[in-house]
Amino acid sequence: MAIAALLLAHPSGVGIVAAADETPVAARHAIAMHGKPLLAGGFEHFAYVNPAAPEGGTVTLGILGSYDSLNPFIIKGVPAAGLRDFLYESLLTRGLDEPFTLYGHIAESIEVPDDRSAITFNINPKAKFSDGKPITSDDILFSWKTLRDHGRPNHRAYYKKVTTAERISDLSVRFNLEPGDRELPLILGLMPVLPAHLLSEDSVQLTTLTPPIGSGPYTISHVDAGRAVVYKRHKDWWANDLASSRGRFNFDDIRYDYFRDDAAMLEAFKSGRIDMRIEEDPSRWAGGYGERERGGAKLVRREFELGLPAGMNALAFNSRRTVFADPKVRDGIIKLFDFSWINKNLYHGLYERTQSYFERSVLSSVGRPADEKEKALLSEYPDAVSPDIMAGTYRMPDTDGTGRNRANWRDALKLFGEAGYHLKDGKLLNQKTGEQLAFEILAGTTTNERLFLAFSRDLEKLGIAARVRVVDSAQYQSRIKSYDYDMIQTRWPSSLSPGNEQIFRWSSTMAEREGTFNFAGVKNKAADAMIEAMLSAREEDDFVAAVRALDRVLLSGHYVVPLFHLPRQWIGYWTRLRQPEKTSLFGYQLDTWWAAETEDKSGKKTQP
Repeated sequence: MAIAALLLAHPSGVGIVAAADETPVAARHAIAMHGKPLLAGGFEHFAYVNPAAPEGGTVTLGILGSYDSLNPFIIKGVPAAGLRDFLYESLLTRGLDEPFTLYGHIAESIEVPDDRSAITFNINPKAKFSDGKPITSDDILFSWKTLRDHGRPNHRAYYKKVTTAERISDLSVRFNLEPGDRELPLILGLMPVLPAHLLSEDSVQLTTLTPPIGSGPYTISHVDAGRAVVYKRHKDWWANDLASSRGRFNFDDIRYDYFRDDAAMLEAFKSGRIDMRIEEDPSRWAGGYGERERGGAKLVRREFELGLPAGMNALAFNSRRTVFADPKVRDGIIKLFDFSWINKNLYHGLYERTQSYFERSVLSSVGRPADEKEKALLSEYPDAVSPDIMAGTYRMPDTDGTGRNRANWRDALKLFGEAGYHLKDGKLLNQKTGEQLAFEILAGTTTNERLFLAFSRDLEKLGIAARVRVVDSAQYQSRIKSYDYDMIQTRWPSSLSPGNEQIFRWSSTMAEREGTFNFAGVKNKAADAMIEAMLSAREEDDFVAAVRALDRVLLSGHYVVPLFHLPRQWIGYWTRLRQPEKTSLFGYQLDTWWAAETEDKSGKKTQP
C-alpha cells in the first residue's frame, strides 16, 4: 500500500511525518536482541521479584563525591544519583534474567519488521507523568529530537540514526532507521521520556536543582545540593499494576547521602546510618565490618552470583598523549604490573586477574583460538591482532608474588628499547629528547591510592616516574570529560549483549569527542569494523565471532593495564532490609528489595 503522509519541516533535515498508511506489522509485547523473549505475552511478573513484597519504609544509601544538577541528560554538571532509575522511565523495560530483552512499559506494544528497519511504539493509554499529564506521541518525539540534538554524546549518536519519525496518532509513533544496526530498535526502546509540556530544547540544556517531573515510580521530595537527595514513592504511579512493575519499587522513601571519602561512608554504614553497601575492597570484606547489631537489626554480608561478564576494570592509558602514543610503551608498562604481589599483599588474595574485555563469558577470546568467522572478519586488518592473541594463548604477565619480577622487567626493557628508550643512571630516558619516561595517575578519591602507589614503586624500579595525583570530585569529573589526564582507573561494565555502547568506548569517531567513554583514545580501524560487524549480525554465531574479534583487537592494542575483578558481587546490609529468593543475571537490584518493618506488620516471612 502506498504511503500517504505530510512531511513537516525540520531544522536538521530529518523528517517528522504526520501520518502514514502501509502494510501493518503484527504488534508484539517484547523484543530480544537475539532469539526470542523468555517471557510470553501476559506474564505475571519477573522471576527475580517477590510479587507480594510489602510497600513502605525507607532505605538510605551512600554515594561518593557530590552533585550539582538534577539534569542527567547533558554533559554539563554532575547529576544526582537515582534520577534515571526512579524518576524517569523508558518506552520499554529490561528483563534482567536475559542477555538483552525489552518488555512493554510506556509503550504497551511494539511493531518491528524482520529487517528491523523501523520500530513503532504503541503507548499505553494509562501512561502519565507525575503531574497527571498523559504521555503522548508528542512527548516521545520531543524526547527523541531534544536528546538527539542536545543530549549526551551517546544519545546524540544513537538517535541521529533515525531517518524519519512518524506521528501516527496521539498514542502511536514510528521511527524509520538506518540499515545495518539491529540493536537500534532496542536502543530507542530504552530512550527516556521527557515531558514536552514542561520543557523546551533550551531548558533541557541547562543544569538545575529544581526537582523535575518524570513518569517514574518516585518524585523528588528533598534536595540538599551536593549532600543528599530523597525520592518519595509516587502513590498514584500509573504503572504500579503492570506485570513489569510487580514486586518492584517497594520503599516509600529512597535517600542518597553523599560522602567525600569512602572511609567516612564505611563508618556511616557500620553505625547504621546507611542501610546497604556494595563492597569492592577485599580488605574490608575480609575483616572491616565486624559483628554489629543495632535496634534489633544485624549487619550481614552476602555474596551474589553474577551471570554477566566481569567487565574491564583497568588503568587506562590516554593514548592521545605523546607519552603513551607508542603501543610498545604501553605493553611494557603492562608487563610491570605485579598482580600476584598486589593481590596477596593488598587484597587478601580475593581478586581474580582480568584477562579479557568480556571476562567470564562465552564472548571472551582468551583461551579460544580464532575461528573461521573471526579470521574472515580480521582478514582485512592483518596487523591488528598479535599471533598469540589470535591463537588464544596470550595471558596477562604474571609473577610468583614475591615482588621479584625480573623476567617481566627484561621483557619490558626490550619493548622500551624498541620504542626508543634506554636505562641510564636509574632513569628510563628517551634517546632523542633525553627526557625521562614520566606520567601522572589521576584519581578522584583516595580509595585506590595504595594500589597506585604500589604500581608507581614498581615502575620506579625501571626508571619510570609515575606520580599519583588525587583531586576533588568536581575537578576529576571535569578533567575526565575533557581527557585531561595521562592515566586513570576506570571500569567498563559488560553484558552478554554488547552493542552500541561499544562505539562510545572504542570507536575512532569518539576519540576526540568530549564526554565519551573512549577514555583510552582508541582510534583503530579494525576495532571500528568489528563493532560494525557486531551491530549488523543477524545470527548469534556471527555476533559472538564479532565480539571475540573486537576483544582480540583491543587486547592487541594494549590500551589499558587490566586489573582484577571479584569472583562474586559482595553486598553488606542491615537485616532491616529484605530481598527476593532469586537473583537476576545482573545481581543485586535495589528496586526488588523491601523494608523488614513492613513485612513484620503483615506477618509475611521472607528471606533475611
